[in-house]
Amino acid sequence: MARQQRAVLYSVLDLAPIVQGGSAAQSLANARDLAQHAERLGYHRYWLAEHHNIPGIASAATSVVIGHVAAGTQQIRVGSGGIMLPNHSPLVIAEQFGTLEALFPGRIDLGIGRAPGGDSRTARALRRGVTSADTFPQDLRELMGYFRGEGPVKAIPGHGLKVPIYLLGSSDFSARLAGEMGLPFAFASHFAPDYLDAALALYRATFRPSEQLDRPHVMVGVNIFAAESEQEGRRLFTSLQQQFVNLIRGTPGETPPPLETMEGRWTLPERAHVEHMLRYSIAGSAQTVRERLMHLIEDTGADEVVVTASIYD
Repeated sequence: MARQQRAVLYSVLDLAPIVQGGSAAQSLANARDLAQHAERLGYHRYWLAEHHNIPGIASAATSVVIGHVAAGTQQIRVGSGGIMLPNHSPLVIAEQFGTLEALFPGRIDLGIGRAPGGDSRTARALRRGVTSADTFPQDLRELMGYFRGEGPVKAIPGHGLKVPIYLLGSSDFSARLAGEMGLPFAFASHFAPDYLDAALALYRATFRPSEQLDRPHVMVGVNIFAAESEQEGRRLFTSLQQQFVNLIRGTPGETPPPLETMEGRWTLPERAHVEHMLRYSIAGSAQTVRERLMHLIEDTGADEVVVTASIYD
């Protein structure tokens, strides 16, 4: 009960979903509109994610979309959840986020991940080498160095700016690195639940205070589908379940409209796999969402909950 009483931040992760029958332009307009609602409701930050070659996601040019959203809001923090650093030169990311910080001072976050954000064909199109992730710790330190003004090359804008960095992950690798570097750590439990407990324990055990952070800051992702009734919440959730079935089948697509039931839409093995991947998802009435969310906060000791939802409407 004590954990439920302490202050917890609530934030939003948006993939700018493209719905069936919609367009990327409409999705980006929706992202800005949703951020404005989140700001009015008191959410702490609004993050957008880098994905490539996925028909249902419009946030591939993540830094550009961050600028679009930040320009339409006034106070809420806006950032990446995350930028996949192996896809980019650390200098370019420092310049992009230095530019964003110069435009929207004190409001920009830089969440970093080491996953590709796409398949092998996409990696080749991005000119990303097969071993790009191997140098992730060095690349991360190089990126941080640009903001501190270290080295012979200056990131302009970027040099000397305070852009907070967050490490994202779904494994013990990122948890340990975040702890050792004294960075906030966001775990992708909304789609990769298996190592949540182990990763958070490792992060806390290895944490060393840094210039940015004096104590561990744990962020957990959760899919939320809240509605007026249990039935409506579960119905909205079927859009995400359908998307994950399509991912398993190798046919990712746009966000489909919800169904009254998933019966006949998946095989038993597919259902088991999807339900496992989406274990940290809450669908139902406001009361159900509140109760299950409080249990998640208590179980993980999370300092911040990052809410995401692929809702068709």
